[in-house]
Amino acid sequence: MTVALPRTPAPAAQAASGSRLRAAARRHGPVLALFGALKLTGFLSFMYLLSSAGDYRTKDPRFGGGAHAWEVLGTWDGWWYQQIALHGYDPRLVHVPGATGLITLEGNSAAFFPLYPALMRMVTAVTGLGPYGAGLLVSVLASFAAALGVHAIAERFGGRRAGLAAAGLWAVWPGSGVEWAVYSDSLYVALAAWTCHTVITRRWLTAGVLAFAAGLNRPTAVALIAGVGIAALLSLRRREDDGPRPLCAAALAPLGLIGYLLWVGDRMGDLSGYFRLQSGAWAHEFDYGRQTLDVLTSVPVGNFGGYLFAYPFADVIGVGVVLLAFALLPLLLRLRPPAVLVVHTVLTLALVLGSQQIFANVSRYLLPCFPLFLPLAVAMRRLSLPVQCTLLGIAALASGSYAGYALFELGVP
Repeated sequence: MTVALPRTPAPAAQAASGSRLRAAARRHGPVLALFGALKLTGFLSFMYLLSSAGDYRTKDPRFGGGAHAWEVLGTWDGWWYQQIALHGYDPRLVHVPGATGLITLEGNSAAFFPLYPALMRMVTAVTGLGPYGAGLLVSVLASFAAALGVHAIAERFGGRRAGLAAAGLWAVWPGSGVEWAVYSDSLYVALAAWTCHTVITRRWLTAGVLAFAAGLNRPTAVALIAGVGIAALLSLRRREDDGPRPLCAAALAPLGLIGYLLWVGDRMGDLSGYFRLQSGAWAHEFDYGRQTLDVLTSVPVGNFGGYLFAYPFADVIGVGVVLLAFALLPLLLRLRPPAVLVVHTVLTLALVLGSQQIFANVSRYLLPCFPLFLPLAVAMRRLSLPVQCTLLGIAALASGSYAGYALFELGVP
């Protein structure tokens, strides 16, 4: 005799699915709407400034130029990512004939980590978009994912109003002009935010996978990987989690970063090849903060010739961002955040400020320090929603200059 198994009626299943979608819309819709409105405001402001100045028309399409204002978003690092998406990698150390200064090697695509261009290539295959459109789509979607992650973390500290404020701050923070550009920053912050959230909620294996992916996206993922590792060890020491899951997460987290560096080194015939390329082709190396100190002691007195790679307007913004970070860090520590947030933030600050680089990019490089938003977000929850939106809206309008134009046209992002 055949016994028919009970089945969930289709209408009931559809009702349950619809209920979940409505719940998700109620929970995440305001966050996405606020972030999207602020980003669109900043983006349009940025495009207006580009069109008004018109300088991009006279610049090389690789270096901040193009036939249309929006093409600037695919220049500088964006050009390299598009080349990788189209042609892949060819890791080499090629010396510039006769060069003896800071730049002794030719630039090479191996300096740019593979996850973002791999996603660009996948989107191109699925949608038919070119590398520019695919890169922009990946960045925009990742920026919304990052906003949700920042919101989820801030909500744990100050409730829903603080979460909304934190997502809004992510939209208007200095350096946020690269969030909607052919750059990997939005993807990295999305991975970092959700890695931290999964550690806080003790979903260890998910945290390990996300940190693994972050290591395939940016070298500063070492700060995130360290955060996962220390949080895992503390969890085991306090007996908060049983079994091997924290150790598995800690072991998995660094494999993406290490694997890519070893692959590049093997292809170049020099295991330190990635670091040699960064130093010789981009003059980007860890100098224990000498460059940062030069800038911090030169810019306040108007001495823009006292350090390497001076871009006055963007450097003033960078100095402001560094001072703001130093002011917010003790306020963050007063909130007694989980170890993963502290380690990730402090090490990211140390890596960025301890490196010789184009200082104008500091505002962009410090975007992963989103835990610094938490003290401001907790304070802003006391404001009414209209006041909060008004303040963030003004900042969004201004961000077209301080977060977009300053990077792409008055500096080198």
